[in-house]
Amino acid sequence: MKKNNHPVEGPDGLVCTARLPLSSATLNWLAGLIRGHLKKIRSRWRALPQGRIAALVLAVLRCDQRPGDLAGGNGIHRTTVTRWVREAVGLLAARAPRLDRALKKIARQGGGMVLLDGTLIRTRRRSGKENRKNYSGKSKCHGLLVIALTDDRGRLLRVSAARPGRTSEITACRHDQLTAKLRAAGLGAIADLGFVGLDDSGPDTGPAVITGYKAARNRPLTRGQKLSNTALAAVRAPVEHGFAHLKNWRVLGKVRTDPTWATALVRALLVLTNREVSR
Repeated sequence: MKKNNHPVEGPDGLVCTARLPLSSATLNWLAGLIRGHLKKIRSRWRALPQGRIAALVLAVLRCDQRPGDLAGGNGIHRTTVTRWVREAVGLLAARAPRLDRALKKIARQGGGMVLLDGTLIRTRRRSGKENRKNYSGKSKCHGLLVIALTDDRGRLLRVSAARPGRTSEITACRHDQLTAKLRAAGLGAIADLGFVGLDDSGPDTGPAVITGYKAARNRPLTRGQKLSNTALAAVRAPVEHGFAHLKNWRVLGKVRTDPTWATALVRALLVLTNREVSR
């Protein structure tokens, strides 16, 4: 009896094509960005043309395709696809807006407020002590905390660095000196109850961060406070749309790579998201 020990994944495996739910303009723009980078570093040869490299990168980011599967279908090695993805993510992340510049742009356009919120990006459970800091007691899972700012229409302006899941939203904002930069730009922010206590302004200073009212056991909300919370929730609704656009990139479903790479990944996806939404 002859044993058949051929690997399932290999050069002899089946190859299929799939449709990416992205515009050709985004593909061509990313291919041009890669082409300019190769010209800058004087790299005269790659295993595939820039257009196909861009398509592989977008397939990994949008559909969370395994690099090994894409590599087998294109006759290259898995590490080559991984290197191309990281190279493209670095190029995209470098084009992400800075916090102070994003706020000044909103102020120049006549805007008076931004929307503030945080979300948890799930990660794999790590072993040892590295497992503890990424566990979020609020969400009951392991992940990385990301703070985002959007305009009043829900368009993403800026995302913060990815921090361990146990970090509170207020701590992340204070680390970025958010309230000081909001006042410097002459803007205000509307946030949910998770940001209560962030704004430590004095009684004679206008609040930089506006939140709702929290109820306590011995202090229920009044009717006016409930109406205020309802109005703020309606104003804050577009920020959830911004996060929905960002999480359409399935690579954020569960980050399986080094968490230190997550900051560049999220900022790269911010750039791609803005191009798709503005289109």
